[in-house]
Amino acid sequence: MTNISTSGIGVLLVNLGTPEAPTPAAVKRYLAEFLSDRRVVELPPIAWQPILRGIVLNTRPKRSAHAYRQVWTEGGSPLAAITARQAVALQQRLGDEVKVAHAMRYGSPAIGAELQKLMDAGCTRVLLAPLYPQYCGATTATVVDKAADKLRTMRWQPALRTLPEYHADPAFIAALARDLGAQLATLDFDPEALMLSFHGMPQRTADLGDPYYLHCLETARLLEEAMDRKDLRFITTFQSRFGRARWLEPATDKVLAQEAANGTRRIAIAAPGFAADCLETLEELAIRGREQFLSAGGEKFAPLACLNDGEAGMAMLETLVRRELSGWI
Repeated sequence: MTNISTSGIGVLLVNLGTPEAPTPAAVKRYLAEFLSDRRVVELPPIAWQPILRGIVLNTRPKRSAHAYRQVWTEGGSPLAAITARQAVALQQRLGDEVKVAHAMRYGSPAIGAELQKLMDAGCTRVLLAPLYPQYCGATTATVVDKAADKLRTMRWQPALRTLPEYHADPAFIAALARDLGAQLATLDFDPEALMLSFHGMPQRTADLGDPYYLHCLETARLLEEAMDRKDLRFITTFQSRFGRARWLEPATDKVLAQEAANGTRRIAIAAPGFAADCLETLEELAIRGREQFLSAGGEKFAPLACLNDGEAGMAMLETLVRRELSGWI
């Protein structure tokens, strides 16, 4: 510690993570950490690690690196760049009373390192803010796990609060409705349907009591009510299946093809489970999703951006963070 006489307040924004470069080697390092998390793959290590090391990490990195190259920017990974901008924007909104940092659950900047930096800067009270609107053991819980790993090594620990999931929070729903409505208004066509695509999880997680699936459905229901668009059909789907296990349904790629085959010609797609655009939204939805829809007979396809560091999203995040900092600021 360098500022033991201070009692500052820190906010640590956390998102999933990203490879450091769009190369097979960097992707392999990232996937090795990500897919070794017991909350992400709930199989006994003795059964899963040989598959991971012998098959997955020898085949998937090359394909994933190609996908990352499709969306990589001058500022690096879109997820990393956007999360960094969110931290800067939140710092400007909160002022000097609070120090805002950001971290990634997998990769860098690491949660433990950023917690230590906040403590070294005199922040003895820290709000840990996982940027996951819907709670899932494989996302929110593993962020808390990683923070706890760091706390176990610290003689002087900061007081820690955790931002709750916000899937049904009026501020979140209002921000989504406002932002998506504005994006739809700029399109050069009128969509017949708005698909709300959430990241998938194995069906087993829901069967074991994880609330993620129900949280996604509730977000979709409330968003449809808030947008109040009688001219749009709202469709809820789940993307990013991996492996042979049964995943949450209906699947985004299959529904896109079915919609086109059934006569839908114009569709827009949004991802209300993502706080920032990333590989899953920019490549899987915007690029591959478009190909799936158009090749099946669709004519117009519009991928809508996440809240990112836009005005609606940042105003919402400031509201949530200030609420959780009540009594500290």
